[in-house]
Amino acid sequence: MADGDQHVLIVDDEAQIRQFVRAGMELGGYRVTEAANGNDALREITLHPIDLVILDLALPDIDGSELLERIRGWSGVPVIILSVRAGETEKVKLLELGADDYVVKPFAIEELRAHIRAALRRFRSEQPLPKVELPELTIDVEKRLVEVRGERVHLTPKEFDVLRVLVTQQGKLITHARLNQIVWGPDHREETEHLRVVIRQLRKKMEKDPAHPQHILTEPWLGYRFQLPSLPKGKKSPRGV
Repeated sequence: MADGDQHVLIVDDEAQIRQFVRAGMELGGYRVTEAANGNDALREITLHPIDLVILDLALPDIDGSELLERIRGWSGVPVIILSVRAGETEKVKLLELGADDYVVKPFAIEELRAHIRAALRRFRSEQPLPKVELPELTIDVEKRLVEVRGERVHLTPKEFDVLRVLVTQQGKLITHARLNQIVWGPDHREETEHLRVVIRQLRKKMEKDPAHPQHILTEPWLGYRFQLPSLPKGKKSPRGV
């Protein structure tokens, strides 16, 4: 029985591995796209609906862990790591970065398909919500739309990129270094001045009182988090990403 019509992206610089995985995935009923490097993978994820990513760590242009961080900055698509690196520390690091599972090379295709089915089941059961809808604030990440008290707010590309990272990981602390790396690239991990300027501008445009923000909160010395208001018991939460 076919596993379904889900679209799987295989990211690996070894053509033989891609062909081996493709054959096994197509036998299971999956649609398959291949990428030989990180930049091609990002383009595929951006331009096409992808249901799951199979990611090798040793890529020629971007390290797999960095690519995973970039993906997690704006997408919750399930990611399964393929790697010869079998150390427990490495696995824990990648899971903390947002990987859904980890398969060590060499592997049997039946084992990989089992991991894929489990990751897709978990992803569907989570039912991610794509919008924030509050009486005074609406954010639609997919449409790049922000409205404050019913009026459209213009954000610069960098302002929206920072907001997207915070909103898609609502409630979680995102460190200065991680925000810088996702938005400005790996060479800017320690440069925080641009980030502070963007945060100030976001608060001016979105917060009722920028000096006392309710949504874009600072964790001193660490980073920022996007916070939805807590509600009294018995009331439904607003939609959040």
